[in-house]
Amino acid sequence: MTINVLVNGAFGRMGQLVVKAVSLHPNLELVGQTGREYDLAKAIKDSKATVVIDFTQPEAVFQNTKTILEAGAHPVIGTSGLKRDQVEALIQQSAALKRGGIIAPNFSLGAVLMMKYAKEIVKYLPKVEIIEMHHHEKSDSPSGTAIRTAELLMEACESVNQPQVSTRDTIAGARGALYQQIPIHSVRLPGLLAHQQIIFGEPGETLTLRHDSIDRQCFMPGVCLACEKVVGLDRMVYGLEGVL
Repeated sequence: MTINVLVNGAFGRMGQLVVKAVSLHPNLELVGQTGREYDLAKAIKDSKATVVIDFTQPEAVFQNTKTILEAGAHPVIGTSGLKRDQVEALIQQSAALKRGGIIAPNFSLGAVLMMKYAKEIVKYLPKVEIIEMHHHEKSDSPSGTAIRTAELLMEACESVNQPQVSTRDTIAGARGALYQQIPIHSVRLPGLLAHQQIIFGEPGETLTLRHDSIDRQCFMPGVCLACEKVVGLDRMVYGLEGVL
């Protein structure tokens, strides 16, 4: 069965790649492309889209996801910037409607594997920090991948970075942003795309997991997989690992 897919944010760099990937996929049918000036709810109904992929802006993604669910489609969300309480609200809305969706901080299979194995390592090496690096036009910091990584590490080991060591920043923010007891350091520079290091340390040794996205094409297999999987869900899944 072919799945009707609408791409929201279709005219941006990621959106254009998603449009091409959906168009070439044998099980997906591209039925709509929308952007900032479009009426999303009307476009979903007019196109009879079953799945809506969203790669837009952090300030719009929460409302976009609500609109997709209310319009009767399954959201596949690649836009970062959702806060944890917003994710929880969308999970509740999805459950009430019995309509599944996927919020994926990262669609790269390599990045998902990095997070998977980090959850095992942290049980034995609970001192950890995250460095994430992205292109200079990324509008939010830290990245959704870094935030999700920190959440997964804390779920796997509640004693992460315990006991806390008291330090003093000579310059505010020098130790990064603290989230889930884990320092996250964000780098934004031209020449980068999407990169993350998870650094574990113990006396006399360190262990580093690193993932590098060097071409946006690496996200496309995960996006298409999410479109195929989401139609069988009756709840919102947070993280691509939830459907692998």
